[in-house]
This record gives sequence, C-alpha cells and structure tokens, in this order.
Amino acid sequence: MTDPAAAPRVGVIMGSTSDWETMRHAAEILTRLGVAHEQRVVSAHRTPGRMYDYAQQAAGRGLKVLIAGAGGAAALPGMVASLTALPVLGVPVESHALKGMDSLMSIVQMPGGIPVGTLAIGKAGAINAGLLAAAILALSDPDLAERLAAFRRNQTEQVAEQPV
Repeated sequence: MTDPAAAPRVGVIMGSTSDWETMRHAAEILTRLGVAHEQRVVSAHRTPGRMYDYAQQAAGRGLKVLIAGAGGAAALPGMVASLTALPVLGVPVESHALKGMDSLMSIVQMPGGIPVGTLAIGKAGAINAGLLAAAILALSDPDLAERLAAFRRNQTEQVAEQPV
C-alpha cells in the first residue's frame, strides 16, 4: 500500500537502536495504513548536532509529523519540539530502572509553549502514536482518512467476534 518512492510524511525517531523494539510498532502501523515514513536514531544526548539538524530540516523535507521515542531522561521529544513547529508525538520507552515512568514524566512535563503529545509507555504508546500521526495527516488526505476508518472498523469487528 505504501509507495516505496513516496516521500516520507512521518519521521519516527529514537534515542538509540535499542528503542527500535518499541518504536517499530509505530512504523508497522504507518506501513499498514500506507503512510510513507522514515526511521532514524537521533539521540539528544549522544548526537545533539544530528538531532538539531534533523528537527530544523524536517518540515523542509516534507515531513508533517514526528514521532519521537526515548527512554530514561527522555529528552528527545521535547528537544525536537523546541526546534520545529511540526507536531511531535512522544513515546516513553520502558526503562530498566523505573519501568518507563521516568521516561513518561520527562516527556509529559514540558514547559508551556513547547507542546509534545505524550502517549502511553511502550508498545501501546508506539501503536497509538502511529495511529495519531495518521489521524493528523488524514485531516487533509481523504484516502488516508478512509483507510484509517477501515482500520478502526476492522478493529471493532475483531473485538465483537471474539468468543467469551
């Protein structure tokens, strides 16, 4: 469904390759809905120059929404949001020390003026970030709106058909 030559409209970024286990769920939902996207590691702490360039150039490259996953101190979503006017959806990645509560608190406590839409910790948050990014894009893309509506209908039917 996704045209491999299509320019990405969503950037899925994360602080390290270990975050991919969580963030792949956002990418899978976007693929399923036919939304062109890209994945990158752009750590706020280890590669701040790369993160800065990515955030500053994202809109100019045609990206419309950014999904940023981070664990621990979880600076990536907020730092990226401070550098772009694009919507940034933050996914707290589960950490070993505090089970992702540290990540959640870091992402959700942004100062006024630097919005980050914060999702649930882990897989559920990544899935919902993909769905929310698609919903944002669907506001100006009727074909995507129909694919998203079909996804939701199918999800409802799957629940209704489950035996008790």
